[in-house]
Amino acid sequence: MYGTFWALLPPVIAITLALITKEVYSSLFIGIVMGGLFFAGGNPEIALNHVVSDGFISVLADPWNVGILIFLVILGAMVSLMNRTGGSVAFGEWAQKHIKTRIGATLVTVLLGCLIFIDDYFNCLTVGSVMYPITDKHKISREKLAYLIDATAAPVCIIAPISSWAAAVTGFVDGENGLHLFISAIPYNYYAILTIVFMIGMAVMDLDFGPMVKYENDAKNGIINKISNMTDELDRNRKGHVIDLVLPIFLLIGACVIGMIYTGGFFSGESFVNAFANSDASVGLVLGSLCALIITIVFYLARRVISFKDAMDALPEGFKAMVPAILILTFAWTLKAMTDSLGAAEYVYMLVDNNAKAFASLLPAIIFIIAAFLAFATGTSWGTFGILIPIVVNLFSRTDHTMMIISISACMAGAVCGDHCSPISDTTIMASAGAQCNHVNHVSSQIPYAMLVATISFVSYIVAGFVRQPIVCLALAIALTIGLLFFIRVVQNETRKQNASNDSSD
Repeated sequence: MYGTFWALLPPVIAITLALITKEVYSSLFIGIVMGGLFFAGGNPEIALNHVVSDGFISVLADPWNVGILIFLVILGAMVSLMNRTGGSVAFGEWAQKHIKTRIGATLVTVLLGCLIFIDDYFNCLTVGSVMYPITDKHKISREKLAYLIDATAAPVCIIAPISSWAAAVTGFVDGENGLHLFISAIPYNYYAILTIVFMIGMAVMDLDFGPMVKYENDAKNGIINKISNMTDELDRNRKGHVIDLVLPIFLLIGACVIGMIYTGGFFSGESFVNAFANSDASVGLVLGSLCALIITIVFYLARRVISFKDAMDALPEGFKAMVPAILILTFAWTLKAMTDSLGAAEYVYMLVDNNAKAFASLLPAIIFIIAAFLAFATGTSWGTFGILIPIVVNLFSRTDHTMMIISISACMAGAVCGDHCSPISDTTIMASAGAQCNHVNHVSSQIPYAMLVATISFVSYIVAGFVRQPIVCLALAIALTIGLLFFIRVVQNETRKQNASNDSSD
């Protein structure tokens, strides 16, 4: 089964079960067990040892993974602190005076998500903690909030030259100026750009479709589904002011940026851009968030909006709020380890390398589909970059520079698309955690949106493979996205009129 399609079957099984049963923990565990059995040739003893030693223990011993888990815990603690001081309530009340409509709340969420482009993990948890008091006030569902968070995390980071994602992509490009290629590929990154256009269009038109309609209707009727009781702390303390939420958030952003460039050697003489390119996001985010947490606690104690005991009690409460995300992340990383041990990367490499030259002009569209499927099945964008980008560079670096740029962009866009849809993606999991939303509800409600944008992106890559004019192709893609949104609204309006006519006749 090594290096064959069987290597991708365990994550496919896990994802299918999660979407059918609406239960993510057991689905991921079954996928992990299947991967272990495939690796062991059906021998239960070898499979169990592989799952435990090379799976759970290995991923939890990885410094990068541990850093992300610590960052999650610290973010949970900071959110709990902001709630206990009353900062979240104060900010929600302030925002309610200045943000008058649901459309305004949605657009502010999108804007904040676009502004926090440094790192997708940081984006997911920060935007969620800042915006849920506002979206709750305007009766926007947690499922919609989770989609907005998820759609402004990876899609924004993948078109931001100064981000951990840009650093990851440039690291996979050998023999070329990675940062220059990244910037050149931005106009061709249709999925990322069209996702932002799609969100803004839906917000302005107040448009929803698919499973999201039910969750939004529930929210409008006062039923907001949330998985944590962390927000129950909001009414405990009325001493807080807007500054008690805004200052910690700015501290967090500033400290995390400093932490990331510190790990990249900025204070040892490296330039700001090179420091980001060489940064260790996991360590940098932990350093930054830990410093921000300590300063925030001191700030709250100095303002006397919280006692020292309450501040310390908030730390384990924040940890408990993040336990579901930590558990799902651990299962997802272990499932990826099983997939890696079955040679999924080798299978995809051979598949693309053997067939690429036969479909030269269609290659960007083909790479987009392969990258989307691989990222969906494995739950990782960066792993997809590592597999496909070196293939593209080897194929076109000396023959067709423009096609290389388009194909690299297609790889990045497809990886983000698959990552965006996958229930086992770490950013999808963190978007659910940031919005305190049921994870399966988030995945099932955002897939129709992601698939519509993915379809437009696929068509755009077919056009780009022949036209090769970035501005023309991007303008056509944006026009198609806006046109489809108008078409959906017209269809929905006609359906409502028809239903109203039928009701009146009855």
